[in-house]
Amino acid sequence: MSIPADQIRSFRNALGAFATGVTVVTTRSEESGDVGLTANSFNSVSLDPPMVLWSLAKTSKALSTFMTSSHFAVHVLASDQEALSTRFARAGTDKFADLPIDRGVGAIPLLTHCSARFQCRTAFRYEGGDHMIFVGQVEAFDHWERPPLVFHAGRYASAVRVIKTPEAPSDAEPDSSFSQDFLIYLLGRAHHQLFLQLRNSLRRYGLSEDGWFVLSLLGVANNRTLDELGRLLAYTGKGITYDLLASLGAAGFVKLAGFYDPHARVELTDAGRRVVIELVAAARAAEDHAQRNLDDAQTHVLKHALRQIVNDSQVVSPMAAPSLEGELDE
Repeated sequence: MSIPADQIRSFRNALGAFATGVTVVTTRSEESGDVGLTANSFNSVSLDPPMVLWSLAKTSKALSTFMTSSHFAVHVLASDQEALSTRFARAGTDKFADLPIDRGVGAIPLLTHCSARFQCRTAFRYEGGDHMIFVGQVEAFDHWERPPLVFHAGRYASAVRVIKTPEAPSDAEPDSSFSQDFLIYLLGRAHHQLFLQLRNSLRRYGLSEDGWFVLSLLGVANNRTLDELGRLLAYTGKGITYDLLASLGAAGFVKLAGFYDPHARVELTDAGRRVVIELVAAARAAEDHAQRNLDDAQTHVLKHALRQIVNDSQVVSPMAAPSLEGELDE
């Protein structure tokens, strides 16, 4: 069967429905030195003897090196090695520049921090249409508990373990789709339960949630105007009130330069900075506890999805700081 030219793209898209891992295959020759390229055609062949295969386009400039080399290494990339995949997919660059590498059998270059790594002796080479198929007998291998990088439908992705869906909270209404599976309910409940742990720390300093929001924003970038703080807090539905700043100033956490107007600047005091550091540490501890049953890939997917929801649901109506007269007593 020969696929018509106008259907080649559709055929590629159909093949892309199959999710694969992403590998970098490396070898070495006296003429070419270290050679490597990105491939997602890797597959296992046999357990006894241990054998794997991968394929390379006949048009590849690296083909002659792999055809004559006695050994090669296949590196299964980890989910945080997308940049490495892109580097080895490019042509005409020194792909190994500044990379930490080990040496394997036949002096082949070995990359680090992968999910798995296989050092192989080239056992067979076969023609497969417009590709050459390389079969290697595994002579050494390494495996690390790192989630792999995945390629699907022309894009990079992360592999996530399929886990049993957690049961609904014990106090949820059994017949209520709102309480059991409604996104706003789940996000809200997760927020309140996580923030409950931080709230105990806030009470020790007499801080409200609004006060903590202001301090945390100043902790990221100190010395902001009231207008800037008002716009950054707009998503909470809260504004920067005189009473709020007065309470933070009376506690010795912030200083207001000038009158209470949108252009006045607020900055953390040394005491305020110490409180922010302690509360950020408490928030990190709460986050670590919440993620204790998630692997790296699940955490990455969760945060990516939440960022997308945040971006898509932003309300473009910035709340400016109110322009009231008066001075904050320090």
